[in-house]
Amino acid sequence: MASFKTQDALPKRDSSIIPLLPKLARFALIIAVDAAIIWFLSRLFFLGYYPLAAAILIIAIFANFVMLRQQAYPIRWMLIGLILMSLFTIYPIFFTVWVSTTNYGEGHLITKEQAIDRISDMKYLPEEGKAYGWTAFKSPEGEYVLWLKDADGNFYLAKPEEELTQPQPGEMGVGELDDKGIPKTIEGYQRINAIMAAADKNLTSILFGEEGRTIQVRSPSEAAELLPLYVYDPELDAMIDQETGETYRNIRGTFSGPNGKQLRPGFVETVKTANFKEFFVSPALRGPLTSIVGWNFSFAILSLLFNFGLGLLIAIMFNEPRFPFKKLIRTLLIIPYTVPALLTILIWRGMLNPELGVISRALESTFGWAPPWFTDQWWAKIAILLINLWLSYPYFMLVSSGALQSISEDYYAAAKVDGASIWQQFWHITLPLLLVAVGPLLIASFVFNFNNFNLIYIFNAGGPPMAGTPTPAGHTDILISYVYNLAFSGSSGINYGFAAAITIIIFFIVGAITLLQFRYTRMWEEVSENV
Repeated sequence: MASFKTQDALPKRDSSIIPLLPKLARFALIIAVDAAIIWFLSRLFFLGYYPLAAAILIIAIFANFVMLRQQAYPIRWMLIGLILMSLFTIYPIFFTVWVSTTNYGEGHLITKEQAIDRISDMKYLPEEGKAYGWTAFKSPEGEYVLWLKDADGNFYLAKPEEELTQPQPGEMGVGELDDKGIPKTIEGYQRINAIMAAADKNLTSILFGEEGRTIQVRSPSEAAELLPLYVYDPELDAMIDQETGETYRNIRGTFSGPNGKQLRPGFVETVKTANFKEFFVSPALRGPLTSIVGWNFSFAILSLLFNFGLGLLIAIMFNEPRFPFKKLIRTLLIIPYTVPALLTILIWRGMLNPELGVISRALESTFGWAPPWFTDQWWAKIAILLINLWLSYPYFMLVSSGALQSISEDYYAAAKVDGASIWQQFWHITLPLLLVAVGPLLIASFVFNFNNFNLIYIFNAGGPPMAGTPTPAGHTDILISYVYNLAFSGSSGINYGFAAAITIIIFFIVGAITLLQFRYTRMWEEVSENV
């Protein structure tokens, strides 16, 4: 009994402390990670990487919500995957939106501070400045000195941040001179071969001599008292030419001066909605863009009608039980769908080649004429529609075949009793019930063809080209291929900002069309209920 009393007398350990320790450890880890993220975000904002910083900030807020809210506990096991998925999804969206509001493109890829630094690195030789021949010496620690010779034949020893001196042999470590007046040795330094010295990029950035009269290597044979050619004036937001006094003001990310002269490189600058305004109101772009947008919609709509129509026609034919060799012919018709589209487009391009193509040569030999598939805009559009028909009809044939099998024969039996013709049965029974099943696929097909870059670019790169357009454009270009030309292959300069703006416009166009088509899909469902 005494032993039991002793145990009862011992103080009990507070069990609530044990669950508290993991919570404190988790909070400490969250605080440490958040502190690292805040530091990283500050660096991103300082460097001007705003889209990436915004994406990481949103993801960090979401991660903190998941870790701190008890209701989000099940999501914690997927948190790393969700973070990576969000980063690869959110960041491209933010980056595209940000780029669309800037002049980001060829010659405008760096920040304003970086551009000013590069332009400020340009040097010039003032009238009172001297030029020298030079020989470089380097110490084991990597420090340089120059042995200079001016136009009058005087020799100088130049060290960084020190006044020029004229030591004689034996003074300041200078050894015996050779027949060209160059020291054979300098104490603590080793002479560098002229070729190696000219290839040393670090040497050209070193300023030798005292401040205000610095000497810089200008070429493999000359060093001179160079001064900065351009100095930035923050009040004017301009670069001032120190040699001529000309002012180069900042105009949309480029320092522009008299007579249209521009300093390179330019820099990324916000232009707000200028890219979108240019797309909609620019008289120079209105002509090609109107043609491109019209063809874009025509291509998507006609492709959908032809591809679905042919696929459905073949499916209805094969739905007839008495059709001979059904399995063999259906297998052969599926072949175009099994061959990679890239190879198929290249094969068609070869067959339609006006010089060597089998189709063009066969038409030429039979009728004495072959369509100009690559030089006439209308025949080029017909060729693209034919190739797309070849690529897509097997897909719709398969989809329609499966959908037709799900339609009950009772509907047709009742229609025959009522005296409905074959066309009436198709229009009032087959088509409504079929559209309910394949409606979402038709929407997806329209969206795919609206952005069918591969077919346009591989076949003829959007050609034939339009004449007199300010930006590269072709008669068979669709918006996405036009954006590609602007962003990556524009002969007048790559313009990522304008291309990003058009990409966003394409997104809203496709989104609006998709929502409209889904509305019609619900209408088809209502029609099917009344069949």
